[in-house]
Amino acid sequence: MLKLFLLLLGVSTFLGAEAVQIPTMNFQLSAPDTPQQLVSSLNVLVVLTLLFLAPSMVLVMTTFTRFVIVFGFLRQALGTQQVPPTQLLVMLAMVLTFFVMEPVGTKAYEAGIKPYIEEKIGYEEAFDKTALPFKNFMIRNTREKDLALFFRIRKMDNPQSVAEVPLSIIIPAFVISELKTAFEIGFLLFLPFLVIDMVVASILMSMGMMMLPPVMIALPFKILVFVLIDGWNLLIGNLIASIK
Repeated sequence: MLKLFLLLLGVSTFLGAEAVQIPTMNFQLSAPDTPQQLVSSLNVLVVLTLLFLAPSMVLVMTTFTRFVIVFGFLRQALGTQQVPPTQLLVMLAMVLTFFVMEPVGTKAYEAGIKPYIEEKIGYEEAFDKTALPFKNFMIRNTREKDLALFFRIRKMDNPQSVAEVPLSIIIPAFVISELKTAFEIGFLLFLPFLVIDMVVASILMSMGMMMLPPVMIALPFKILVFVLIDGWNLLIGNLIASIK
């Protein structure tokens, strides 16, 4: 299933590619005319099934996790509750993920998907060539310590090349590396806003206004600071720059 997902992801990422003729489905109970027709129909059924699994794979094979977690930390640090809305943050993370992953998807398409569609290479070779750009991307953004952890758990020898690293090891190592990176960025986001909260709380206490919630006073100042420094531009620029 994972192999077919990678083939599907390479196609969907390359929106500007030449039109691909999709085989038609025959839902009749009669036997197919040729074996090729049966194979084409089964391929379409598998692709339709993978469409339901694609969102889960996007979470663990792209930078979506990093983006959406950092945006969540930003909203917590600002203390704006449900502003921006969760749906907007998720869609922004999806758009940025597509922006970052488009070159990887293009390489996968040109190396594996296109030759496979043109029947120049077989299925196994197409999978290997399609998966290689994604492997390179994930390994570049995975800490060596996390990768070694799963090799040690599997009791496997160190690989000599990227092609020798199985996806079953790269994916979990990539996920925990993305989580660590996202939490590090989230911590750095909290610091300036925490300072504002502490300053406002100290001023209110010195003025004897202990019954007034400091969050209510600090919120406008945090929003003002974020707007003045062009926070969205800085945050997204540095997020994308952090991706190797």
